[in-house]
Amino acid sequence: MKRLLIASVLLLAPAFVSASGGAGLHLEKADIDLADQESLQRGAKYFVGYCMGCHSLKYMRYNRMAEDLGLDEVQIRRDFIFDKETKPGDLMVSAMRPRDGEKWFGTQVPDLTLVTRWRDPDWVFTYLKGFYADESRPYGVNNAVFPDVGMPHVLAGHQGLQKAVYTETEGEHPGSLKGLELMRPDNMSEEEHNQRVKEYDQMVRDLTNFLTYAGEPIKLERRRLGFYVLGFLVILFGLAYLLKKEYWKDVH
Repeated sequence: MKRLLIASVLLLAPAFVSASGGAGLHLEKADIDLADQESLQRGAKYFVGYCMGCHSLKYMRYNRMAEDLGLDEVQIRRDFIFDKETKPGDLMVSAMRPRDGEKWFGTQVPDLTLVTRWRDPDWVFTYLKGFYADESRPYGVNNAVFPDVGMPHVLAGHQGLQKAVYTETEGEHPGSLKGLELMRPDNMSEEEHNQRVKEYDQMVRDLTNFLTYAGEPIKLERRRLGFYVLGFLVILFGLAYLLKKEYWKDVH
């Protein structure tokens, strides 16, 4: 019994570490809504425009995405396919060669089809909001959720730059990371600053929403079918119960 308890704790430990964000930063709620097609369409455009230069969705096809997101072939060719050799039935694979990714970023660039499944939508959402200025890093940024990440902040033009806020220092060593603070340019009003924050939050939420869909495109259909199955089982149970009463009514 003791061995079984220890094994269970060890198996669950990675899940708790992943849920905590890995760096002590509180994960924000992504508020995923897979039924919001407009959000999914915006997220798909953001992914193709900002992420697909390096990352792939190698288990997703353009035409499957179009069917699920309510897009036609004209929209797919206009907004998502920029290579004349690519067809709507092709997989959504980045043009960057794996060896180039290792050369430029120091590691193999991951495919993102299943990122919200082996991580978590809240983790991805917080990660995309977690970049901050760090001159010690090759691309001048670090990430509060994924420390020492090799990825540049490709959405910095939308979010702006953040600075890290630490707890009180002890001697020459800085304290632990307390949070992040978005730096406001001198020529930007507070109203414009707040609007920028709001727009970036929506952008990242749409992108996370799309990546969650890509990880399991059939999820909404599976849930819908699940209600039918449960309804069928309830009816079947009622019929079975009535049949049992009929068989046993003369048994004393």
